[in-house]
Amino acid sequence: MINSPSSQKSVNVTAESILASARAAKGRGLPPVHKWNPPFCGDLDMRIARDGTWFYLGTPIGRPELVRLFSTILRKDGDSYFLVTPVEKVGITVEDAPFLAVDFDVSEEDGQQVLTFLTNVADRAVAGPDHPIRVSRDPDTGEPSPYVLIRDRLEALIDRKSFYRLVDIGETAPHEGQDWFGIRSSGQFFPIIPADQLTGADA
Repeated sequence: MINSPSSQKSVNVTAESILASARAAKGRGLPPVHKWNPPFCGDLDMRIARDGTWFYLGTPIGRPELVRLFSTILRKDGDSYFLVTPVEKVGITVEDAPFLAVDFDVSEEDGQQVLTFLTNVADRAVAGPDHPIRVSRDPDTGEPSPYVLIRDRLEALIDRKSFYRLVDIGETAPHEGQDWFGIRSSGQFFPIIPADQLTGADA
């Protein structure tokens, strides 16, 4: 589902002005966008495609450092996505999830498997209670769409090669009264599909 901007108000700022404000507010870590309450300035012609590509005025943003900077000021309010700085807030379109999980590492901590995901904008998230994995399925085709929470309501779609790797290390465990096939990380089990539907399923 495409998450389009929530308003048709004409934007009176540009990507360049947003970047300037973001650079001015940049600290050592992620900006505290959740604390900022600037005025809404309209919808920007910016789109994040399902494959994680960022577009501005219909053209892909080719500089990774700019995409990374934009990603640090992204916020989700309700079902809509915004770029937020201390002085302005603009709506953008997100086709699916704002980030793409392009790889993950498997490690062990205190005898438990730990999965650490890397996104296309260089965020890292350790799957567990604070960063859950979920899988939705297309009601018509049954095709899975796996996600991991990266930060504050912002998810990453797990890319296909990484999902295949997850399936390879999956296990069957009880979940809500029945056996499910799923993934375990940081002591938590994340269900993917009921075990009785696994045979022949298109993962």
